[in-house]
Amino acid sequence: MELRISKSYLAQAIQIVSRAVPSKTTMSILECILIDASGSDIKLIANDMDLGIQTTVPGIIIERGIIAVDASIFMGIVRKLPDNDVTIVTEGEKITITCEKAKFNILGRDGTDFTYLPQIEKDNEIRISQYTMKDLINRTIFSISGNESNGMMTGELLEIRDDHMRMVALDGHRIAIRNVELPQHYPDRKVIVPGKTLSEISKILSGDTERFVSIYFTNKHALFEFDDTMVVSRLIEGEYYRVDRMLSSDFQTRVTVNRKELLSCIDRATLLVKEEDKKPVIILIGEDSMELKINTTMGSMDEVIDIDKEGAEMNIGFNPKFLIDALRAIDQDEVTLYLVSPKAPCYIRDVDETYCYLILPVNFITVE
Repeated sequence: MELRISKSYLAQAIQIVSRAVPSKTTMSILECILIDASGSDIKLIANDMDLGIQTTVPGIIIERGIIAVDASIFMGIVRKLPDNDVTIVTEGEKITITCEKAKFNILGRDGTDFTYLPQIEKDNEIRISQYTMKDLINRTIFSISGNESNGMMTGELLEIRDDHMRMVALDGHRIAIRNVELPQHYPDRKVIVPGKTLSEISKILSGDTERFVSIYFTNKHALFEFDDTMVVSRLIEGEYYRVDRMLSSDFQTRVTVNRKELLSCIDRATLLVKEEDKKPVIILIGEDSMELKINTTMGSMDEVIDIDKEGAEMNIGFNPKFLIDALRAIDQDEVTLYLVSPKAPCYIRDVDETYCYLILPVNFITVE
């Protein structure tokens, strides 16, 4: 095999596919990136058996071939090369990488040992903008669980219903829901996509409103295709939690507040919180203002914010990080909090009600 590829294109392609290279595995071949130039295109592929990414990189194929190369070594070499064309030549499992006066000789592996991405039939295409896909993920992904023992919570519900696409994430303490209208009608569908897959897709997507993502599903896999890249992921099997049963429109207190002001206040409060402390921020809702307090081993803070309130006064405590995540996910000037009691979930909604965030309060002892 002999290839000539621009260093910038090659580095970008390696960065994209390396997201599917496992950090730990008992199968050493999975630590490799496959360079497949056996056809008319140069393809780079990585696959950890749950998530696979393939991207096409522009370049010149002088002699066709296929080789697997250690991802870490390959990435390190290309990153340090001069900004010029890179020549890759293979002889058996020996790989020579040349760029200007730099020349590396490394060992590769037989490409036929590599596991290709599953073949997905491209039926029933769902097509949305990259901007919308990135938005759906970024406004919900932080609410998935990091505990691998609870597999269902490590994924997100992707649901198509009534010409809308909805993504739902929860971790047992909070729920994030983002709902967008689709540009055309699609059949109803409900799948659970691993959070790792969605996180990596979000990092690759451009977020451009004029560029699109095509999505296809089988019973076990999802395929996301955009630009020159394909991402194939296993789906999480099972029935997702019935979140609609957890949501309510009832409230005793409704508070409308400036989003940036509330976010800045809570952000300042976290300066006094060590990660192991898990201290709540206490919110005392009065007639036309709310007072935020926090008291930790490092010190205490309190601040007052003007609000527009309807209903009863209330004192309630929350994990400050959970509040910050929600407020950063909303891009409007004001947010509305709906509260039932100090022990019941609080709902945060945007003005258009395309975004809903449920957060459970935490118990606290008021310190005067």
